[in-house]
Amino acid sequence: MNQARPGFIEFFMGRLDQVLSLTIQHLQLTGLAVLCAILVGLPLGILIARNKRLANPVLGIANIFQTLPSLALFGLIIPVMGIGEVPAIFVLFLYALLPIIKNTYTGIINVDSSLIEAGKGMGMTKGQILRRVQIPLAVSVIMAGIRIATVINIGTATIASLIGAGGLGDLIFRGISSGSNNMILAGAIPAALLAIIVDWILGGVEYLVTPKGLK
Repeated sequence: MNQARPGFIEFFMGRLDQVLSLTIQHLQLTGLAVLCAILVGLPLGILIARNKRLANPVLGIANIFQTLPSLALFGLIIPVMGIGEVPAIFVLFLYALLPIIKNTYTGIINVDSSLIEAGKGMGMTKGQILRRVQIPLAVSVIMAGIRIATVINIGTATIASLIGAGGLGDLIFRGISSGSNNMILAGAIPAALLAIIVDWILGGVEYLVTPKGLK
C-alpha cells in the first residue's frame, strides 16, 4: 500500500470522470434495492407486530438471506435471473430486508402500552393508534434499521461487479486482477465515503421525522 500512495492523487484525478460515473451507478444500485426493501419491509414489520405469531417465521426467513455469504447468494441467483443490474438489485434487496423488518417490528411492539390504552380510551381505532401513536414513536428505531440496511448494501454492492452490475466494485476487482493498489483505492475510498455521507444524510432525515418530545 505504501508504494501506491505517492502517485494515488494523480491516478485518481486522471480517472475522476470514471470514478464519478461508477459512484452514481453504485448509488443507484443501492438506492433501488433499499427503496424496494422499505416498500416490502415496513408493511411486513407492521404486519408481524400486529400478528406476533408470524414474527418468528418472517424474521427467520429474512435472517437466512442476511446470513448467506453474499458471493454465494449472487451465485445462486445467476442461474435464475442471469447477470447484470436486476439480479444485483434483487440480492441487495434481500440483504436489506432484515434490518428494516426487525427494527419496524421492534419499534412498534416496544411502544409504551399505557399510550396505546390512552389512544383506545380516546376512541381511536387500531389503525388510528398505529398511524398516530405507534409509528410516530417508533420512527427513530425504524430509521435506524433503514440506515443499517443502506450502509450494509453500499459495501455489499461492490461484489455486484462480479455479475456485471457495475459500480465501484469494477475498480476494486480490476485493481485486484492487475495488482494495482491505486485502482483498488480508487474504488474502495469512494465506497467508504459514500457510506459515511449517506448515513449522515439519513441521520438528518431521522432527526427531522422524530417527534420533538423524543429528540
